[in-house]
Amino acid sequence: MRKDSKARDNKGKILSFIPTGEYYFSKGIKAYHRRDFHRAKKYLQRAMHLEPGEPMIVCQLAVVHAEMGEYQDSNQLLRLILEELDEEMIECHYFLANNYAHLGFFKDAYHHATLYIELDPEGEFVEDTEELLELLTLEDDDLNEHLYEQDDLMVKQEQARELLETGYFPKAVELLNGVIEEYPEYWSAYNNLALAYFYLGETDKASDVLKQVFKDNPGNLHALCNKLVFAFYENDFKEVRALKDALLKVHPISVEHQFKLGATLALIGEYDKAYAWLGRLYKLGFNGDASFYYWLAYAAYHTGKESVAQVAWRRAVELNPEKEGLEPWSDTSKSAQGFEDHVSSIQQRLESDYPEERLFALFLTAVSGKKEQLLESDRLKGNRKFSALERDYLAYLKFGEASQDTSTAHDIAGLLYENYSPVGAKEASLYLMWFSAYLQLTQAGVTIKNPHAYAGAITYSWHKLRNETVSQATIAKNFGISTSTLRKYLRLLNEYLR
Repeated sequence: MRKDSKARDNKGKILSFIPTGEYYFSKGIKAYHRRDFHRAKKYLQRAMHLEPGEPMIVCQLAVVHAEMGEYQDSNQLLRLILEELDEEMIECHYFLANNYAHLGFFKDAYHHATLYIELDPEGEFVEDTEELLELLTLEDDDLNEHLYEQDDLMVKQEQARELLETGYFPKAVELLNGVIEEYPEYWSAYNNLALAYFYLGETDKASDVLKQVFKDNPGNLHALCNKLVFAFYENDFKEVRALKDALLKVHPISVEHQFKLGATLALIGEYDKAYAWLGRLYKLGFNGDASFYYWLAYAAYHTGKESVAQVAWRRAVELNPEKEGLEPWSDTSKSAQGFEDHVSSIQQRLESDYPEERLFALFLTAVSGKKEQLLESDRLKGNRKFSALERDYLAYLKFGEASQDTSTAHDIAGLLYENYSPVGAKEASLYLMWFSAYLQLTQAGVTIKNPHAYAGAITYSWHKLRNETVSQATIAKNFGISTSTLRKYLRLLNEYLR
């Protein structure tokens, strides 16, 4: 270039490009028609992120999930559309029917198929839906058998969940063993059985159940998570690190597995990783149970997302009022304080089918700051489940008058209360163990005497059942009795706790 030439700057014009949800939706549709489902899902998820309230995008993403065999994720999105985005998008019922049929939930498939035809008799998918209904009803007996099995499993699963949550683990073990005998490939029952054994302190049995799951259903995520929880509570830090590192590499597809993984990571204090899963489900509109919002609140709070934590906690308490006072921003002592004042928790126990559970509820009533309110409630005054023994206990609470055995049984629970506050399922199991023994002692005609000896014996038995190291000398000292007296009452109790 000559020195006298005019230097010219060629300036390019920069055009901004801000992709929209429509842009990614279009790319997702093209990928879908090429049957490149992985790319289609990626584009449609991006489109949904940019326009979360657009039902067409959400519906197309649900279709892609179904094509990839991710039926639960697909159903989650379809329910989101019908419940929150556009209840008039009737075709969602057709897609739900297909998904449920693939999952083997024939009752739900039949429900959504008939609902689709009822709501849109001239709809685009009517012929396909009629064919599906033909398949579902072709073998009427088989369908009814499937429906019965599904309903039976759901009922028993709910019963097992309630037993685990209320701390009545022996009954849970009995129920779950029956489920496994009847449905030997129902892995959820195995995992819940392992939890029940673990909370009873029978860690070897819990471990054996998980080993069976790993043998017959390798890679079962729930079993891996439960194994991590067990290691965490047993302070097996080497095992915790190994299992945690393995689970952090897992990227589950189903919503149920994402929830389980997120909740497990939150429980062991890995809040960042927990929120990555739980927060994702929350943003996608996942409508979980109280447990989901409980762990979401903890993960959000401990990762600095306090507004999300507040919203999640309010929802957790709405779904389960017993959680009130256990919020993540309160310390442990504050959380424990006032547990016995939770009227809903006590009333729930009062309606239990198990007498030991109802006796425990009566004891909680006695120590509650809302004792008068509870005594005046219809659930107490008009409780038809109460036996003569429970009515005697109720009279003791109201008037201070009862048989010697009842007042002594109450005193024994009071001694336990001085040492163990019934905050969680673990501690509640101690009280349930005592009232179970009390029922059997009473039925055998044994007179209840020496409350300190009984309290010491039941406490020692409880610790041993949980494989917790504790000496007889320590327990005897705590309850002001001699070790020989403790051993005498241990022998007596063992006759009735077999």
